[in-house]
Amino acid sequence: MAASMNPTIRRRRLGAELRRLRQASGLKSTEVAERLMVSQPKISHLENGRRAVSPRDVRDLCALYGVRDQQVIETLVEMASESGRQGWWHAYGDIPQSAYIGLETDAASIHAYEPLMIPALLQTPPYAHAVIGETIPLLTAEEAGTHLKVRLRRQHRIYDPAGRLRLWAVLDESLLRRVVGSPDIMREQLEHLNALGAEPNVTVQVLPYAVGAHPGLSGRFSILGFADNSAAPVVYLEQFTSDLYLEKPADVRTYSAMYTHLQAQALDPDSTRQLIADAIKSHTEAVNRP
Repeated sequence: MAASMNPTIRRRRLGAELRRLRQASGLKSTEVAERLMVSQPKISHLENGRRAVSPRDVRDLCALYGVRDQQVIETLVEMASESGRQGWWHAYGDIPQSAYIGLETDAASIHAYEPLMIPALLQTPPYAHAVIGETIPLLTAEEAGTHLKVRLRRQHRIYDPAGRLRLWAVLDESLLRRVVGSPDIMREQLEHLNALGAEPNVTVQVLPYAVGAHPGLSGRFSILGFADNSAAPVVYLEQFTSDLYLEKPADVRTYSAMYTHLQAQALDPDSTRQLIADAIKSHTEAVNRP
């Protein structure tokens, strides 16, 4: 197993294999839970990769599913041991979106639609600091600092020479105009956004006001793709107190079609850079205004 694979992906791969073995045995998850005297949600969480699988769990499940090949069993046990390792983000304690960060860390590509703010991976430190402080109530200064450190650490994927993330961002024009922090912070942020949009692994498109209604009006979403073919794409819907992950092929197809429409309706990258430049000029004038 590749040493660089993060625990979230390990769990998803192992869960998918355990689901395959269960289905091959003809057992339903409720029957498995009953025979092992555990809850049905536990079996579901093991299979969808949202819960670490212990080596003992693997052996119990393999015995129940009638798996006799010791090499298969030992491979799954090793995967279970590897899945218990913690990713870099755990060093920062209990942070929101830790499950998503695990997926993001191993994603080969992300297609993101953002209607309200610059995506986290493209934020400057001052902009990120302002967003965290102004959108997450009741944070202490220490907690806000931790959130900022984690957010900036996540951005390493953009520049990682060992495996740069392919990021495609479709943004609503409103987030170019909304002043977060100050006009000066916005000017710096938009200059940074245009610079990153020129990188070969980053594409930025803006949906102008003139587009009117479009598929993104229901809210932000991201589609994460993985180089490992055994890890299916995931649609991520971020909410304030909880997150939603969609993995069913029909859901992924629906959101992929929505994203294709958003890309088609948005300005092309060159026109986007010009619109961002116009917004930069507007914020610069606000900074210089007496």
